[in-house]
Amino acid sequence: MTSADLFVALPSTRDALSRDVDLLGRCLGAVLIEQEGQEFFDLEEEVRELTKGARAGAAGAAEQLELIASKLGTRDAEGLIRAFTQYFHLTNLAEERHRVRWRDTRVSNLEPRKQSLHDAIRQLKDKGLNAQAVAELLARVELGSTFTAHPTELRRRTVRAHLEHISQELTLLESEADRLAALERVTARVEVLWGTLELQARNPTVHDEVVNGLHYLTSIAQALPALQAELQTAMQLEFGEGMPEVQLPLKFYSWIGGDRDGNPFVTPEVTGETLMYHQTQARERMRLDVAQLFANLSQHRERVHVHLYSSAPEPWRAELEALHLRLRTESVDAVPILEQVRDSLVAAGQARAAKVFVEPVLVRAKMFSTHLVALDVREFSGKLEIAVAELLRLGGVSQHYSQLTEPDRIALLEHELETRRPLLPIGIAVSDELRSVLEPLRVMHKHLATSPNAFGRYVISHGETASDVLEALILGREAGFTALDVSPLFETPHDLENCPEVMKALLESKIYRAHLGNRVQEVMLGYSDSNKEAGFLAANWALYQAQEKLAQLLSEAGVPYRFFHGRGTSIGRGGGPAARGIMAQPPGTIGSGLRLTEQGEALADRYANPELAKRNLEQLLYAIIVAAAQEPVSVPLEWREALNTAAHASSQAYQQLVFDPNFLEFFEAATPINEIASLRIASRPVRRPGKPTLDNLRAIPWVMSWTQNRATVPGWYGLGTGLAALEQQQQGLSAKLYQEWAFFRSLLDNAQMSLSKSDMGIFKRYADLSEHQILRDSILEEYARAVKHVKAAIGGDLLESEPRLRRSIEVRNPYVDPIHIVQVELLRRYRSMPHDNPERATLERALLLSIQGIAAGLRNTG
Repeated sequence: MTSADLFVALPSTRDALSRDVDLLGRCLGAVLIEQEGQEFFDLEEEVRELTKGARAGAAGAAEQLELIASKLGTRDAEGLIRAFTQYFHLTNLAEERHRVRWRDTRVSNLEPRKQSLHDAIRQLKDKGLNAQAVAELLARVELGSTFTAHPTELRRRTVRAHLEHISQELTLLESEADRLAALERVTARVEVLWGTLELQARNPTVHDEVVNGLHYLTSIAQALPALQAELQTAMQLEFGEGMPEVQLPLKFYSWIGGDRDGNPFVTPEVTGETLMYHQTQARERMRLDVAQLFANLSQHRERVHVHLYSSAPEPWRAELEALHLRLRTESVDAVPILEQVRDSLVAAGQARAAKVFVEPVLVRAKMFSTHLVALDVREFSGKLEIAVAELLRLGGVSQHYSQLTEPDRIALLEHELETRRPLLPIGIAVSDELRSVLEPLRVMHKHLATSPNAFGRYVISHGETASDVLEALILGREAGFTALDVSPLFETPHDLENCPEVMKALLESKIYRAHLGNRVQEVMLGYSDSNKEAGFLAANWALYQAQEKLAQLLSEAGVPYRFFHGRGTSIGRGGGPAARGIMAQPPGTIGSGLRLTEQGEALADRYANPELAKRNLEQLLYAIIVAAAQEPVSVPLEWREALNTAAHASSQAYQQLVFDPNFLEFFEAATPINEIASLRIASRPVRRPGKPTLDNLRAIPWVMSWTQNRATVPGWYGLGTGLAALEQQQQGLSAKLYQEWAFFRSLLDNAQMSLSKSDMGIFKRYADLSEHQILRDSILEEYARAVKHVKAAIGGDLLESEPRLRRSIEVRNPYVDPIHIVQVELLRRYRSMPHDNPERATLERALLLSIQGIAAGLRNTG
């Protein structure tokens, strides 16, 4: 089939998205026929038509699908999974392209585009803020985007690269002159993809994860200059010309290579290598920018009056050549040099050249500097205690630190911090436990000499006490890192309830307050463990209340603060539209800004190309700027009491499910959790050490498992019971809260997404793999209850206000159904097959491919 044939009979009246999907589907179909033969293509088409029929209620369609699945050989099963997965990869590209196209059609020169930087500045002006107040707000707040290596990206880097090339060609398909050649290239990529292994041959190393995560900075770097220009233009449009320069309130962080919690492969040496990689990449990116500037700024002294001390014939090239040469061997802060180049160009009457050529490079230099991103180090609080206990013992201070009460620990640690003396005697041997905690701090401190902003924060996971933070300071002092910024992470329901008291005790420490000075106190809040332990509604309410109490405490103490939200991509881990989430934070709690984690397939979804990167960052910045201007608002007491009751009822229902003695056995049978453990998608294990339990199962595979069987339990379970309890207190209260309370509206809007992606018909197929049908029935009943009460609260059908998302789910379902049906059949075969059966490896590969396919179809995993 030729490229021209693929355009034949394409409906000209269809919308652009449908046209792209049709065309990419034709490319895939052509490749399937050529590579696998007409018989396989006919099988794929038969299955596709049957699944569409089954969705439409056609008699006998579902039974026929079951029959086909039961008779499939492993090779055909794998082929079907791969075909539908490839379709989703291509459809996802078309949707991303359409998002950019849709955004472009909404640009207006008359009014600010919704959720744009201009929209944010206009809203601040309408609230009565003058130019100075807006500039001060922008200088005060910071949006911290934090890349993590949490394993929710299932595609190989090679596969992603091919898909990115196809994405670049989609724009050319709209051009009459280029479309045939572009289509030939697209079809060639699809052909190559079909012949490419989809699964990782090995677990990625930490360095692999560093490279993968920072890959998206390329798109971000291209988007930043336009965002900076739009912010400056918005200030001028709203407040007049002559506005002083304002900077994007944005900073990038990474955990990849510094997150030691539960990952034995993040050694001190790996952290050092990561920092070196950051610095090398920062230099290389700046060298490329400087080389392009050198090519652009060719002005000669004979043509332009130059105000530069350089006497070279081409003075700006001389400056840039010297900078380029230095960047070969050393980390250089290029900002002062670039500012001099810009200012001298302006003085020489070359303002346009300064704006077009120098300003974009200067924006990137300010953002990425010599370090690219700031690396956090995260450590488990229990390891800090063990390390400090050894330090104090070797230093002759205390032989039984771990046995002290919390007040006695604080008193001892404060006394030690006052002395400023090192605790380790020279030349003494230390344990591996102490070395592993102390060395990363020494590594970070060493790199600060050449890159002052290379280090972000020292995050203490499972933060429970004020002494956790003081222990980090003791370790920092021992490593020579006296200015250590520490962020305690509160993540379980118990810790979220107690965190205000913990922070109160910390702020009462004169030693700690002196250490903190005027710097921002960052507090991290975890969404995953709180949800896994208490359920969707109770966890979200606990997080909301914790922020309110902490904000009040820190404000009254005169301490600038920032919350760091450890969110995932799924609703069960705090996901959902990030801008909406920021706007739903308790009013008046943005403080000095906000940080959030970004990971896995979300990085690709948001930053795959510069247009998407720009729009995602624009929406996040809009949200934080507008939210930062909000004044504290008191939530009515009756609302609080009602939600307390609802959260309690919801949590009880959730815990009744997950604490059932048969639950773990049901979970392992009705989801592919054990098979997910075989996926080579991360350097970190899916469970913490020990016998398999719900407690030591990490949050991402927990959520991923429920996504695979379409129950999506973490994103809604218990909500129906909670809303029913709310209605028992006052009829119509849920609808009232949805209309009048941003937090509650965001909560139910996110729940709508989870409920809409759930499919109880598919879930029942998986549940039939378990003998514990009572637990299956509990999930079915609670789902029906949740749908009923959410619909009543929002006053309509699920996702009625988001027709594009609703349509996307409806269109995708018939194509993801075959992968579910085949996966269930493969699970039956795999689990009943002897371990020494030579067919087992082939069957496992097909199973793992089905996990990838479902993730691609649903567009999120964990």
